[in-house]
Amino acid sequence: MKADRRLVLKWGITGSSLFLPLPYARVWAQSEDALKLIRLPKLALVIGNGRYRNAPELKNPANDANAIGSTLKTLGFEVTLKLDSDRAEMAAAIQAHVQTLAKRKCVGLFYFAGHGLQLAWRNFLLPVDAAIKKMDDVSTQGVGLGSLIEGITKAANPMNVIVLDACRENPFARDFRVEQKGLSQIDAPPGTLLAYATSPGNVASDGEGTNGLYTEHLLREIRVKETRIEDVFKRVRLGVRRKSNGAQVPWESTSLEEDFYVLPPEHLKKLSDAEKERLFKEELALWQRIQNANEPAPLEDYLRRHPSGDFSELAQLRLDRVLARQGEKRIQLASQANNPFTKGSAFTRIAKVGDAYTYREVILTSKHERRTFTEVVTQVTDTVAIHDTGLVTDLLGNQLRHRRGNVNSPAQYVPQEFAIGKRWGTRYDVTSPKGVTFQEEQNIHVVTREEVTVPAGTFNAFFLEGRGSNSNPAGAIEFTTRRWFVPEFQRPVARERASRRDNKVFHTERLELVSYKLA
Repeated sequence: MKADRRLVLKWGITGSSLFLPLPYARVWAQSEDALKLIRLPKLALVIGNGRYRNAPELKNPANDANAIGSTLKTLGFEVTLKLDSDRAEMAAAIQAHVQTLAKRKCVGLFYFAGHGLQLAWRNFLLPVDAAIKKMDDVSTQGVGLGSLIEGITKAANPMNVIVLDACRENPFARDFRVEQKGLSQIDAPPGTLLAYATSPGNVASDGEGTNGLYTEHLLREIRVKETRIEDVFKRVRLGVRRKSNGAQVPWESTSLEEDFYVLPPEHLKKLSDAEKERLFKEELALWQRIQNANEPAPLEDYLRRHPSGDFSELAQLRLDRVLARQGEKRIQLASQANNPFTKGSAFTRIAKVGDAYTYREVILTSKHERRTFTEVVTQVTDTVAIHDTGLVTDLLGNQLRHRRGNVNSPAQYVPQEFAIGKRWGTRYDVTSPKGVTFQEEQNIHVVTREEVTVPAGTFNAFFLEGRGSNSNPAGAIEFTTRRWFVPEFQRPVARERASRRDNKVFHTERLELVSYKLA
């Protein structure tokens, strides 16, 4: 059934499940599940393969694995370390690892440094005894990443992290060539964060020092106290990108639903409203000082302080534009067309003068069509897009001024990049034309990619769900939003919102695309 036909039913207008209490997930873990994760035993399997018998040796995987293993031990992990393993030893170690995860239900971490290849969209980690001369040898002599993923899925332990510093150049290039460089993109299985040393379809540096470039940064960031595991990898990505001048950009896929800290705060606590307000104001003031920066340093500083901050998507976009002007030739994610193991990812389109979108607005409960309107982009500056209706957005499409006159402080309910499993938060002020100001916040999740049908056609769209609340003086409101975006557009293909006050739904609406014209 198409998304637009079933979603009126999904709203469940009388159901309270749409309005669950919101965690302030960007500060410290609060839920019981998050606390349980921190208290669980932590188990790591670390493999470093460098002394390949039938290919050039890699100098750093053994150093990388030793350093990662030693660091994880100091962080409370039980570590199994394997160096220069053949296929039988690798397979046995992975089997033992997943069996222990299944038995003890602990937090799992798998790290591999060495050579890796992709074949028919499947990823293979190479043992030191691999001798690959033809296509069939990859699957028979490599160790399939799929076996590890299948194992941890069956283990059903609460959480896993998979780290692959395995994207070097094809070591068998003279005798055997693969269709794509590096590793293939896959979507993380449930409860897993999957991290690559570089973006799929590209290769990573073995490093100039004693560690590979990626692991060098991972070793530094994983030791930082009170950092969520996802923020560890966001900082690693920033550091590697800048060190390599954009030639190597790490990549992650996540399906984690709870915060996890390698080094948690001494006391996990729920922040008071006053504390949340203070932290937000401090971050907002910092962002407003640097949001128009023309040098990378202040933007990098913000992203290191607030890797999942209220303005991190906006900061990343600004940094991209600044570095592009400075000549950075950033590598791109390889095309994932026809890849059966991912629903893909895509960057948000930047608006162009002449883009036009016509929408109709429908009240869901009555099916009454309230209005139809068209918005045309008339001007695009270095920071905003201005429409003929009075609408003003930032370059990602986040609303700064509504066509009816409401003014928002910077917000990020449209991300810079769409990827399944991505989660973020946003908090912003809204000022009405009469000068009344209230605050709104949302936690947003890219749930899946699916077909959605609207009057303008049927689209393969990223489906985003948000849960939020605001402090409207007329009475606090809780709301749920659902949005569908396609990479070709900046504005949504469809949007739904249900608002609730005093435990009663008082407004539902659906906005859907009727027609469009892209410049």
